[in-house]
Amino acid sequence: MPSIFAYQSSEVDWCESNFQHSELVAEFYNTFSNVTFFIFGPLMMFLMHPYAQKRSCSIYGLCVLFMVIGLFSMYFHMTLSFLGQLLDEISILWLLAGGYGIWMPRCYFPAFLGENRPQFICLVVITTMVSTFLSFLKPTVNAYALNSIALHILYIVFQEYKKTSNKELRHLIEVSVVLWAFALTSWIIDRFLCSLCQQINFSYLHSIWHVLISITFPYGMVTMALVDARYEMPNQTLKVRYWPRDTWPVGLPYVEISDDHKNC
Repeated sequence: MPSIFAYQSSEVDWCESNFQHSELVAEFYNTFSNVTFFIFGPLMMFLMHPYAQKRSCSIYGLCVLFMVIGLFSMYFHMTLSFLGQLLDEISILWLLAGGYGIWMPRCYFPAFLGENRPQFICLVVITTMVSTFLSFLKPTVNAYALNSIALHILYIVFQEYKKTSNKELRHLIEVSVVLWAFALTSWIIDRFLCSLCQQINFSYLHSIWHVLISITFPYGMVTMALVDARYEMPNQTLKVRYWPRDTWPVGLPYVEISDDHKNC
């Protein structure tokens, strides 16, 4: 049995040809496409600073976890090691858990918790710890389990889309879903239609998944911040802005906060 640190000790191997550009890097494009995580993570930490100060400093932790995912994903695709696979998938699991704990609207909490967020966070942590342990038992299904969690998030977002008349929130939800759908399509094609990709000499869809999902993160983050504000920050108005300029056709979304209360 190979060491968990050994190159290609993971059962997962993506469509890109191995060691084509370097003897040290198994999947070259899948490895270096993770650089976007190190660009968007610090940027969102900076742009969302005023919001984090008002809502929760845990927002910084999510941005750090996002960068950790990029680091572990680079390590996994560079080595295709079993350890790299687990680190990559477990870090994604904990990022999702963090998002649930911070932003899940109380109306979607399990009935036995009422609307008690501290108890809900404890439930999320316990569930995530158990899931972390289970991820070692059948590692090949981890990626499918993580993507299935996205379906629950999609359900929550769809429910909020139906409730709101806020044009900014509706636009963010639409863009987030489209980006996620394109990213997931790239992931699925690379995983299940690899022979077709190789026939047309384009085996880089998983690297496109990395780029698209890293762009989805800022949109998803701001989307959940707006959804959360309806319940947790009713006396404050969140305005969506875009970096570097609001007038540019593309940009990273973030929020500015203003108090609705006026002094007499």
